[in-house]
Parts: sequence; C-alpha cells; structure tokens
Amino acid sequence: MRAVLFANGDLNDLEGARALLRPDDLLLAADGGGRHCLRLDLKPAAVIGDMDSLLPDELDQLAAGGAEILRHPANKDETDLQLALRLAKERGASEALVLGGLGGRWDMSLANLLLAAYDPLAGLRVTFWQDGQRLSLIQGAADIHGRPGETVSLIPLGGDAIGVTTTDLEYPLHGETLPFGGTRGVSNVLLGETARVTLEGGLLLCVIGQNELS
Repeated sequence: MRAVLFANGDLNDLEGARALLRPDDLLLAADGGGRHCLRLDLKPAAVIGDMDSLLPDELDQLAAGGAEILRHPANKDETDLQLALRLAKERGASEALVLGGLGGRWDMSLANLLLAAYDPLAGLRVTFWQDGQRLSLIQGAADIHGRPGETVSLIPLGGDAIGVTTTDLEYPLHGETLPFGGTRGVSNVLLGETARVTLEGGLLLCVIGQNELS
C-alpha cells in the first residue's frame, strides 16, 4: 500500500501533485499539510501533529470531511512529518510519497529528507516530490524512473558512496567512489525511462528533475 503524506512545506504545482494521486492511496496530512488537502479538495484519513499550523475552522473542515484528528503536544521530540511517516508505517504502508515536504526552512527540509534513512522507519520506502522533482535515498541498489533527458543527481550522504555503478545514464560509473562533499554525481542525464544504480557501501541522495534545457 502507498501512503501520500501532505507536509507543511511549499507545494506550488497543485495540479502536478493531483496527477500523482491514485484512487487507493492512503492520504495523511502532517499538521499544516492539511491546508494543501483543502486546496485540492481532498479528504485525508488523518491529520497528525501539534496543530499549530492550522486554523480552527480548517481543522473543523478536515474533521467534517472524515479526517481523524491526532493531536500531539507542542513540546515533542518528533516533527509532524516524522509522526505522519510513523503513522503510515503503522497502518501498513510500504511506500510513502511526501508532498510539500520541502520549503523555505533549510533545517526542516534537510531533516525531512533524512527521515528516509531513519532506522525506525525501515521498510517504508520514502520519496519526496517537490514541484516536478523527485528525491529519494539509495542504499544498496535501486531502479530510478523518469523521462529520457531528465537530470539525475547522485549525492553522497554521511560519507563516501563506495562502488557506485550505474546503467542507462549519460555519464556511467563503474564501481567507483563518489566522495562525500564532492559534486561529481551532480547533473547526470537519463537515457531512457529506467536507469539502475548500485553501490557497495554508503548512501546516496537521488534527485530526478527537469531537463536542464527546459
């Protein structure tokens, strides 16, 4: 099952977000992400967080649409998105698509992205979509999907990415090391609709975006 989580970051391309939804998705909102649901006329199954980013009438609208309101104290150790991802896993999701997970606050954006590597969420494959770009973490191996000509960047996190091999990218890698802090993996290009990335050790942030010429 796939969960789609609406977070309280930027979500400018509403129609692009709507086109990603499937009829059987589990829709969840992390606090202010409920506002995105209202803008899209969607009815999430639950809204979770400390509710400091929603107005009372917005909460009432979400509850009237059938959303379960799961309120947490403001003084907590988890962000609202972490709570929502944990809820998605508890409800049986194996995949989570996060919309509005990035935005103006760099600290929140980086922390949100790294939730995809958080051990208690292991088994939940997390992808962020932000106005046409898809971001996910790769450990071990993964197929990446997109349109021919789209930009693909592979960025090491937490240390060197070792033994990186790629197929069906314009600039292939053959068991090579991408050093932490270096930019060699930035701005590769998809040759087809699917490419393969494997690595022997480390962690990669994969960002698939628009064609550089568009």
